[in-house]
Amino acid sequence: MGGAGGRGGIGVKRGEGDGVTPLGVWRLEQVLYRADRLAAPDGAGPAERIGPGDLWCDDPVREAYNKRLRAPFAGSAERLRRADPLYDLIATTDFNRAPVAPGAGSAIFLHVWRGPRRVTEGCVAVSLRDLRWILARWRPWRRVVIRG
Repeated sequence: MGGAGGRGGIGVKRGEGDGVTPLGVWRLEQVLYRADRLAAPDGAGPAERIGPGDLWCDDPVREAYNKRLRAPFAGSAERLRRADPLYDLIATTDFNRAPVAPGAGSAIFLHVWRGPRRVTEGCVAVSLRDLRWILARWRPWRRVVIRG
């Protein structure tokens, strides 16, 4: 099983947009999927469908920072329903989630990759087959461990 990390490497996250995949041990909070492209994944708890207006706020000055929300939204946010397959299946992590620190980094997901050694914006990416395998075996006590 191979994977890809952020364009800024693996390390201590410096802030929003740095491309760093954060070192640490993270819980998976929720699973999101494109029901128009995939069947609901097995395991990891109930999965939620990604709708056309689903966004993830990456705007540090907004109260919704590092949270899922729906369009329309006046601030900066990443669309979860993409033309490419990268977000067809997502597991969100608890990085910078409780409490949320504005500007510390958002949207650290486990998602589908572009391919081997193709970097992300800071997430962890694996093949769709491997992501399905991971989620089918996931249990609440397990963690995503990111080491440098």
